[in-house]
Amino acid sequence: MKVSKTIVKVKQRTKGIFLVIIGSMLWGISGTVTQYLFQKKGFTPEWLVVIRLLISGIILLSYAFTKNKKDIFNIWKSKKDCLNIICFSIMGMLGVQYTFFMTIKHGNAATATILQFLSPVIITCYLAIRTKKLPKIQELIGIILAMIGTFFIITRGDIHSISISKLTLFWGILTAFAAAFYTVQPRYLLSKFSSIIVVGWSMLIGGIAFSFVHKPWDFVGEVSISSIVSVIFVVLFGTLLGFYCYLESLKTIQPTEACVLSAVEPLSAAFLSVFWLHVPFGITEFIGTACIITTIIILSFVQVNEKCEVVVTE
Repeated sequence: MKVSKTIVKVKQRTKGIFLVIIGSMLWGISGTVTQYLFQKKGFTPEWLVVIRLLISGIILLSYAFTKNKKDIFNIWKSKKDCLNIICFSIMGMLGVQYTFFMTIKHGNAATATILQFLSPVIITCYLAIRTKKLPKIQELIGIILAMIGTFFIITRGDIHSISISKLTLFWGILTAFAAAFYTVQPRYLLSKFSSIIVVGWSMLIGGIAFSFVHKPWDFVGEVSISSIVSVIFVVLFGTLLGFYCYLESLKTIQPTEACVLSAVEPLSAAFLSVFWLHVPFGITEFIGTACIITTIIILSFVQVNEKCEVVVTE
């Protein structure tokens, strides 16, 4: 009985790992596409954020409504749930998207990704303080490998090739904290409601709130087939599917682990650069790829072995 339960847990956790990898890949591709819209088509971060949040939120909640009309409003029946979803919508969903886009605007997608990967360190420190326990050695090794891999892929081993302005650094640090908050805060909501409902409401609320800052119809940019296709991809895949996969994964894997596994985001961005922008993929990029893949393998096998050991001892 205990063995069968463990097998189920392992399968659920494997699903969580798969979801966070898919979501992170979509984010990586979306980040590169977003940079294209900002630098080549003259789009603004404010317009893209408000549009992607509103459209994605409406689509998700409409889908949830067709499945069960009553369920989507249950999140508003409790004062605690209301405060949590509003907090997550503004500081988590809206926060992580806007700060990341602003980092891309003042720097580039590569720099934004590097600074965003300070979030695992932030989460590790937070959990260590909250639980009064030191991080596991495997977690520390995973975080270090993920950050090293990201460094090699983005910078090609030369830190001097990155030029970071004060505004880029400012928004990048905020992105890291927003990403950490986004990962840790919604676990309570996800334990009570489906990911579709949590993501849908947070996107809609975040979009409505940001509409008071930037009106959705206040558009600036070049309209073309490529820009329209890019916006559709950023909204539907980079936002809708990407965030859903990531939050769904948090039901079965730990926040720190999710952040480390999301290191495949710069990996997908690197491959897109090779095939779309024809950027050379040299030895340092391969080293970075190896580091990130090793991170995934370490975390996967360590957690599975721990579960198996528990069954044996019981």
